[in-house]
Amino acid sequence: MKWYVLHTYSGHENKVKTAIEKGLAGTELEKLVGRLLVPVRKTFVIREGKKIEREKKLFTSYVIMEAEMTAELKTYCLGIAGVTSFLGISKDHKEPVALSQDEVDRLLGITDPERDLKTFSFMPGDMVKVSSGPFSDFEGIVQKTAEDGAKLTIEVTVFGRRTPVELNANQVELIKK
Repeated sequence: MKWYVLHTYSGHENKVKTAIEKGLAGTELEKLVGRLLVPVRKTFVIREGKKIEREKKLFTSYVIMEAEMTAELKTYCLGIAGVTSFLGISKDHKEPVALSQDEVDRLLGITDPERDLKTFSFMPGDMVKVSSGPFSDFEGIVQKTAEDGAKLTIEVTVFGRRTPVELNANQVELIKK
């Protein structure tokens, strides 16, 4: 199966995804479709002094589809309300253009952040050395860790002053005592 991108009206991404899933259920075309993705990223908004978690679409107006493309499936998808076209269809190309494997890997990394990631287990108070980025070779103490352990706030000494710095866990290494 290859990956294709459907262009939709803005704000219709989830409606299109649901319409495809429900419309294909129990039909012969259902076997031709793998995963359907509307990539989102969790963000935080502060409203009335409270931190509220929101999902923000990374690619507005696009649904990514894993499929074995046939003329019948293409016609079905283009007939769904809210779908404008497949990415890559133009006057020259009558068929949708599949995404390259690099693009697919990048997309899957965005939509499934746990995929192929190491697990990190830093605790507040751990001594770490920064291995990459602008604070490379600085040493510091872990102050806070994100719930998933992927982000850290460490305190480094810059020009004699303690400065909190937020880094990804893969940018630091634990200093053995």
